[in-house]
Amino acid sequence: MNDNRAHRPKHLRILGAAVVALTLFASGCSGDGPGKSLFGGREPEYFDAPVARAADGDIILQPAADETSLSVALSEVRYESSPGVVVATSGDDPEATDVAAEFGIPLLVLPAEAAPEQVDVIADEVTRLGAGVVTSVGIEELPEAIATAAMPGEGDEGKRLAPAETPSATWTAIVADDATAAVVGPYADRDGAEVLVAAEPRQSGELIATLAADPGTTVIGIGEGLPDEESFAWQVRTARTGVILPGGDNQSATSNRIYVALYGHPGTAALGVLGEQGVEATIARAAEHAYAYAPYTDLNLVPTMEIIATVASASAGADGNYSAESDLEHLRPLINAAGEAGQYVVLDLQPGRTDFLTQAKLYEEFLLMPHVGLALDPEWRLKPDQVHLRQIGSVGADEVNTVITWLADLTRDNDLPQKILILHSFQVRMLPDVGSVDTSRPELALTVHVDGQGGQSAKQDTWRVLHNHASNIPYWGWKNFYDEDSPAMLTPAQTIANVHPTPLFISYQ
Repeated sequence: MNDNRAHRPKHLRILGAAVVALTLFASGCSGDGPGKSLFGGREPEYFDAPVARAADGDIILQPAADETSLSVALSEVRYESSPGVVVATSGDDPEATDVAAEFGIPLLVLPAEAAPEQVDVIADEVTRLGAGVVTSVGIEELPEAIATAAMPGEGDEGKRLAPAETPSATWTAIVADDATAAVVGPYADRDGAEVLVAAEPRQSGELIATLAADPGTTVIGIGEGLPDEESFAWQVRTARTGVILPGGDNQSATSNRIYVALYGHPGTAALGVLGEQGVEATIARAAEHAYAYAPYTDLNLVPTMEIIATVASASAGADGNYSAESDLEHLRPLINAAGEAGQYVVLDLQPGRTDFLTQAKLYEEFLLMPHVGLALDPEWRLKPDQVHLRQIGSVGADEVNTVITWLADLTRDNDLPQKILILHSFQVRMLPDVGSVDTSRPELALTVHVDGQGGQSAKQDTWRVLHNHASNIPYWGWKNFYDEDSPAMLTPAQTIANVHPTPLFISYQ
């Protein structure tokens, strides 16, 4: 290595020992031979090399985007220990990055007018690393807290840092915006790391592909605008699976999509168009319905099945709940075929006198599939003394929230992409306290599906009333009825033109 490098630190200290010339840090010194002019012919003694932190797939969220916290966070990600550090006023100072790269040591950033807490966080990192050498660039005098944090070991006086490669721990940065990416860039370039811009990891196809290709990389989310710590960790874990939802290249159920669904029960034409044909024909018909919307929207179209999994019954049945629960094997062929065809499935519950959570748990096996969501139909939720068709059913927010908690936890705990959860409604009284429904779980795309039928004017009135009633619900669905709408159900062009905001979910019955 050549001693006459273009970039060198302007100010260097070996703390706990005498201040020495910069040439002590080179592997070869000018003179008669390597080390002879400074060590009298003796081989120089070196500090132990930096110890890289193993690439163990850690997921770290560092909300602060200032360079001090960023530089310390990256040091923590990359190093178990280091005999030295570089402290500079900027992370892309060429002199500082030159020395950090030459000796494979951390570069920590201390602004010219540093706050006391910034001084403290760097001092703490110097202590954690066990660094005995602090090289400063662009700083006339290091703060005392950082100077005294350096702890050279016994007999380290006169030792020098050996040139070394940058530690090999791999990492990938996720940031929410281009401005933060520009701050992170110099650190990533030095390590050969990637910086990916994605406000939510599940929404970026590039990020999902990158993490799935290298699931062992340490991931650090940097700056503001990213999800909270728990949500960020779940989304990164899910991204590593590489699973993609139908209708796009990502794991967000709502990203640039419209779901167009056939509604009904397999093998039963009386309950909707889904049951009017066999499995293969149903898959084809769902695709036909969905792609009929292609001329009228730029959103991705997702052929979908809304399968009535538990059917409201006129009789109490053996369990007395006025609901016929479908056997899993009866539903499996259509659910599997939909997954193979790149289509989505929603399982609809008509629970009678039992509760929605009890029935949802019956279909946990299917809900563990990435392409399967859930719908709750309050019309068919009975009180203990009620039977169907004598009143319109209803459900309270407390019961809905038990399902939300269970399904969101199931999704998060199993690293699944976001799921759609639909609440069917056509009257305010069906979801009387919908304002208390938990909308905080990012694992779910909570959707109110407006099931009104009849004249189009009346349907629009119902749409507006329910939007006002359930203004806290982020996503909405619309239903077109073949026989009950008058004078006729909307065409795809009319549905897009007349229903505002554009529904996430459009179903046919």
